[in-house]
Amino acid sequence: MPKIAASAVTAVTLLAAGMGLSGCAVSRLHIGDDFGVAVRQNLAAQVADPDARYKGLPAPGANGLRADQAQGRYDSGQVIEPASTSTSTVSVGGGQGGGSGGGAGAPAGPQ
Repeated sequence: MPKIAASAVTAVTLLAAGMGLSGCAVSRLHIGDDFGVAVRQNLAAQVADPDARYKGLPAPGANGLRADQAQGRYDSGQVIEPASTSTSTVSVGGGQGGGSGGGAGAPAGPQ
């Protein structure tokens, strides 16, 4: 009987080892049909339109003579500064007095 007991212990040990190692197996998870759609949409949004059309004639940057002159001025350090470098201002409202300019979460003014 010791021979049968030894083989039974060996079989149980091998079975337990096999079951324990099966937990290490990589199972393929079910991935939804739309997996990766957001990544593909983000990539598509970042790709320039290869068939872009411009309404202006000529298209921006298409005047080679002006581009050559501008590059020459840049290389020689004689860049022509823009006419205006300020931002535009917009006056909103009017009427009586000024407000506190508060936004969301600002305390309410007099009622």
